[in-house]
Amino acid sequence: MNNTMRRVVIGTAAVSMALSVAACGKAGDKSSDSSSSSSSDSKTIGLLLPDSVTARYEKFDKPLFEAKVKELCSDCNVEYANAAGDAAKQAQQVSSMITKGVKVLVISAQDSAAIKSSIQTAVDKGIKVVAYDRLAQGPVSAYVSFDNQKVGELQGEALLAALGSKATPKSKIVMINGDDADPNAGQFKAGAHKALDGKVDIAYEQSGLWKDTVAAQKVSAAITQLGAKNIAGVYSANDGMAGGIANTLKGAKISGIPLTGQDAELAGIQRIVAGTQSSTVYKAFKPEADAAAQLAVNLLQGKDIKSLATQELTSGSGDKVPSQLLTPVSVTKANIKDTVIKDGLYSVADICTADFAAACKAAGLQ
Repeated sequence: MNNTMRRVVIGTAAVSMALSVAACGKAGDKSSDSSSSSSSDSKTIGLLLPDSVTARYEKFDKPLFEAKVKELCSDCNVEYANAAGDAAKQAQQVSSMITKGVKVLVISAQDSAAIKSSIQTAVDKGIKVVAYDRLAQGPVSAYVSFDNQKVGELQGEALLAALGSKATPKSKIVMINGDDADPNAGQFKAGAHKALDGKVDIAYEQSGLWKDTVAAQKVSAAITQLGAKNIAGVYSANDGMAGGIANTLKGAKISGIPLTGQDAELAGIQRIVAGTQSSTVYKAFKPEADAAAQLAVNLLQGKDIKSLATQELTSGSGDKVPSQLLTPVSVTKANIKDTVIKDGLYSVADICTADFAAACKAAGLQ
C-alpha cells in the first residue's frame, strides 16, 4: 500500500470512529431525555391503607379504588401497600412510594400525627397527597371521607332507639371508642356524646384501639366494675370491636342489650340478624373509593378539584384541607334489605349461612 492510499484509509477510519462516537453520545443523550420524560410523565398513583384487620380495606376499598382509577385513566397504574397496623411501617411505605416515582399518594393514615413528616417529604418531592377516610396531618391536597361526627351521632341515636323506654339518665352505658391515633375516632366519640350525654349515664369509657381483643378486655373490666345486671347497653365504635364485645357479653351471660358498631362488616350484619348486635353504620365503600380515585386522577392530570372537594376541614396540624364528605346510614335489622343488600354489598346468601338461617327467616330475609 502506498503512502497516499495509507493516508486515505486512516483518514476514513478516523472519520468513521468520530461519527460512531458522536452517534453513541447522541444516543446516550436521547436515552437520558427519554428517561427524564418517562419519570416526569409517570402516571402512577400510590394507595396506602392502614391495616388488614378491618375487613373493608382489603376486600372493598383496594379493588374498588383500583377499578375506578383504571376506568378514569386507562394507562394509570396503582402501587399498593398495607401498613398492617404499624405506623412505622407505613412511613417506610411512603418512602418506597417516593422511590417508585408515584405522582399522587392516597393514604389512610395508621397514625394521623406520626405520618405528618412522611407526607411533608412526599410533598417536597412534588407528590400530591390525598387523605383517605382519615384526615392525616401535613400538607395534603384533599381529603375524602364520611361525615364522621354524624357517624357517631347515628350510633348514639341507634343505641337510644334500641334502649327505648330504658333510655334514662340513670341507665349505665359502657362506651368503647376507637384508637386515639385515628382522628376519626375522636369525631365518632364527639358525635356519640352529642347524642347520648344527658340521656344516659356513660358509666365506663375506654379506648379499644380498634382491636376486638382489647375491646373485649375493656368490657370485661366494665362488667367487673359495674356489675353485669347494671349495664343497659354498649357503645362500640366499630364492628370489629363489637365482635369481641359480643363474645364477652355472651360469656358473662348478658343478653338482650343494645350493642352498636360501624362499617357494616358481614359479621356485624350477621350479629344484627341474630340479635347480638343492635346496629351498625353503613358507609358505602364504592362512593368513597370512587371519590378518592377521581380526586387522585384529577390531581395527577393537573385538573381542578374544587367541584369535588367543596368543603374545608382543618387537620390536627392546622392545615386547611379541601374535603369531600359523604353521608353515612344507620343499619338495623329493619333496613338490611334496603341498604347493604340493595347496594349489592352482600347477598342474602352471604348473610344467611346455615348458622343464621333461622334468624334470617325470622327477620324476613329469606
